[in-house]
Amino acid sequence: MVRRKPTEPSPESVARVNRKRTAVEDGLQAMAHFEREAVAVRKNMDRLRALREAREAEAAAHETAAVSAPAKAKRKARVPA
Repeated sequence: MVRRKPTEPSPESVARVNRKRTAVEDGLQAMAHFEREAVAVRKNMDRLRALREAREAEAAAHETAAVSAPAKAKRKARVPA
C-alpha cells in the first residue's frame, strides 16, 4: 500500500512552517539591528578619536609655545634702607 500526501497540510505542519518563518524574520531583524548599532559605535569612536586628537594637538601647541616663549624676569625685592 502506497501512502500519499494529504492535499491539505496538517495543523502541526502549518504551525511548524509559521514558526520557521517567524524565526527567520526575527533573525533578519536582529542582524539588521546589530549592524545599525555597529555603525553607530564606529561613528561615535571616530568622533571621540577626532576630539582626542584635537585636544592632544592643542596641548602640543601650548607646550611648544611655552618652551619657545622667553621667561619673564623676576623683580627683585627691595631691601629696606
